Amino acid sequence: MPGRGGPSVFVVGSINQDYVLSVERRPKAGETLTGASLATHPGGKGANQAVAAALLGAPVAMLGRVGDDPAGASLRAGLAARGVDTAAVQAVPGAPTGAAFITVTPAGENAIVVAPGANLRLGPGGVDAVAGAIRAAAVLVAQLEVPVETVERAVAVAAGAATLVVLNLAPPRPVPGDLLAGVDVLVVNQHEAGFLLDREVAGVEAAGRAAEELRRRGPRAVVVTLGASGAVLADGGGPDHAPAPRARVVDTTGAGDAFVGALAAKLARGAPLREAVAQGVRAGAAAVEGVGAQGSFPTPSDLEAVHEPAAPTAVSPPRPPPRRPWRGR
Repeated sequence: MPGRGGPSVFVVGSINQDYVLSVERRPKAGETLTGASLATHPGGKGANQAVAAALLGAPVAMLGRVGDDPAGASLRAGLAARGVDTAAVQAVPGAPTGAAFITVTPAGENAIVVAPGANLRLGPGGVDAVAGAIRAAAVLVAQLEVPVETVERAVAVAAGAATLVVLNLAPPRPVPGDLLAGVDVLVVNQHEAGFLLDREVAGVEAAGRAAEELRRRGPRAVVVTLGASGAVLADGGGPDHAPAPRARVVDTTGAGDAFVGALAAKLARGAPLREAVAQGVRAGAAAVEGVGAQGSFPTPSDLEAVHEPAAPTAVSPPRPPPRRPWRGR
């Protein structure tokens, strides 16, 4: 349901160059390993989510910053080639393009260190410059690889319109309560949920309890992603488990971003939240079967080829009724 001729999904977020090292194992402290292979891929959580939504047919625009360097020019061109409107992606003189350094083991597990570079130069003023496009969009998507005050401003702009707000609280950090109160769908993985709640969150039942508790902090709905176990949704009707399809894991880099982009694309078409979560789970499963982030994201035909998910796991009953049931906007 795009609004008034604008994009159906508007992404405010990061743009990085990914440097991926395939390693037999991660080095111990003080140890040097040789024999790794290096590959470069376009990345950044914001760019990844924008591409994931665009590949599934949503009209997508993005607000972001890159460096005034060859990497920045290449990343901006790559976004445009994948169908993302990059009119609001600008180069920052004197700042390097953001970079992520990723190690991937043979099991497909990754560890990531990010140098934000130009992403930190995206301020609230950049949001004000595109406020009309945000208000015209069906869905706003944001993450936390750009300054929190910029995300706060974007959420505030969307709150004054009929724009649904999807916040992927990654990487995790403390955020103001009024920011969460403006969010329609909060998406975290189990580790991010554990950070916010200051306890371990492991398994479907624990994720259901965590989602309910996080929802009482302000968001209208909370999704906790669980990798191979799918995702748990709390939206006022009790926690609900969306199981993941079977997948041959090659590289988990970007799987969470594939989930968020696919969820946003489905919501932008007016689909119920549970259907959007199910599509996100299928997209994440498809993404782990390829190498890198954006290059592994699925198209609609790729989703059709994904194996059927297992039966959902029963989630413990919800606690007392939440304040605001999910009804969309």
